[in-house]
Amino acid sequence: MKKIIALISIVLVLVLGVYGAVSGKGDTNYLSVATASSGGTYYPIGVGLGHLWTETIEDTKVTGQSSAGSIENIDLLRKGEADLAILQGLIGAQAIDGTGSFEGNAYEELRSISMLWGNVEHFVLMNNEVKTGTIADIEGTTFSVGPQASGTEQSTLTIMEGVDLTKDNITPEYLGYDDTVSAMRDGRLDGGSLPAGIPVSSIMDMYASGVDASVLEVTDEQLESINSIYNTWYRFVIPGGTYPNVEEDINTIAMPNFLAGPAELEEEVVYELTKSIYENVEQVHEIHSSAKEVSLESALDGLPVPLHIGAYNYYVERGIEIPDELVPPEVNE
Repeated sequence: MKKIIALISIVLVLVLGVYGAVSGKGDTNYLSVATASSGGTYYPIGVGLGHLWTETIEDTKVTGQSSAGSIENIDLLRKGEADLAILQGLIGAQAIDGTGSFEGNAYEELRSISMLWGNVEHFVLMNNEVKTGTIADIEGTTFSVGPQASGTEQSTLTIMEGVDLTKDNITPEYLGYDDTVSAMRDGRLDGGSLPAGIPVSSIMDMYASGVDASVLEVTDEQLESINSIYNTWYRFVIPGGTYPNVEEDINTIAMPNFLAGPAELEEEVVYELTKSIYENVEQVHEIHSSAKEVSLESALDGLPVPLHIGAYNYYVERGIEIPDELVPPEVNE
């Protein structure tokens, strides 16, 4: 009887081993990346990266999952219901600091992997209200800060705080992008905040339809002050010619949409994910128009939380200088 049981055990081990090899359920890493709703930019980029990683990394399968966006994505990472996530820079900064939407509930184990593309800040203002040409000019105007409780409103109010302004210094409106430009065209609004990847269609329309308005600039001093609140914006220059009848560069700032994961995600796994992005960057650019911003040169721009040790190792290997605030705590352990 013992010999029979031993023989059955051997057969089972062999069968399961063959099944694992054939089905890919042996040593395959199954990962998910939380994105946002399927109608936005996060979802197609997350799904596209998943396909790239699945094709280029041995024994790895990554799928994109839709979500309500950055705030829910933090919750999914915490609960282990997602392995990776795309996050807005400001939400990442609030999560690790335990402020804003995460007041008293800091997620200190959050780690960044790579900046993907930027939300470029466009503070637009009617020219008859422009004094210095910078974002400080919105003081005393009727200005749309974005829909209530939106990411646009949160980022706009943070930027305003960085130049010593609050809602008390303006007459706030809460409009979407197209409605903002329409209200400006009709003389009902002086300006508004419209952060997005360039070119922004509503701003294209603003210039093309002859609205007498401009995109305001951000000085280095203003950028430094804004980043003293949440260190997640970086310098961005909108090239001349991006918008109709605007031939000169516009010096503004941008906030990253970045790839993140928990500190406990395996070091070698994250190293391979990072390596795959930058060794297949042309394929990444084909995923979506916004993904064309992905480059090794901008990989660390505006990241609000320390790097994952796996991503850190890859960047060090490539000779990238890592700012002190992005060095993972694990490096010194």
